[in-house]
Amino acid sequence: MSRTPPGRKPRADAERNRARVLEAARALFTERGDAVQLPEVARAAGVGVGTVYRHFPTRSDLVEAAAEHRFAEILEFARAECLTDPDPARALPRYLRHVGEVLDHDRGLSASIEAARGSTGSEPRGETRERLEGVVGEIVDRARAAGALRPDCTVADVYLLTGCLSAAIRTGSGDWRRLLDLALDGLRPR
Repeated sequence: MSRTPPGRKPRADAERNRARVLEAARALFTERGDAVQLPEVARAAGVGVGTVYRHFPTRSDLVEAAAEHRFAEILEFARAECLTDPDPARALPRYLRHVGEVLDHDRGLSASIEAARGSTGSEPRGETRERLEGVVGEIVDRARAAGALRPDCTVADVYLLTGCLSAAIRTGSGDWRRLLDLALDGLRPR
């Protein structure tokens, strides 16, 4: 949401400031959830509040950027750690455990995302979602081809399972690791 004119690359110091604001915001949202205000983010990032508003005109814009940052990190983990695993049977469990760990650690950020988006959920959107679906699709295809997943398992199933993990973590309704173990057992071919 930066206000750099189209076709013009942002200055290096502006990019550094944006990154600092985003890092500070994510840490504060993770720690304190939806109670965080933009002036607090500015102080934590060591920038003026005007800098925060230049990059993120609304609090909702900052929350969305923090959400996209988290999803980009999950995408990078999936590419670097799961797609490169020589054993396709390990890739999906590894991916889902990582997602669970991120959601468990970032409970406050998840609450902020849900508060900003309302009932539209906390899953990735737009281009990030498309790229993540592509990588998860490759993980699923490799595991199915190796006989490690049920032949009817789809990316939609993985998103459904991720939503269940998110709900269990958000509400504290049980051990998300146990839920994941049970779900993964159900995804094995019979």
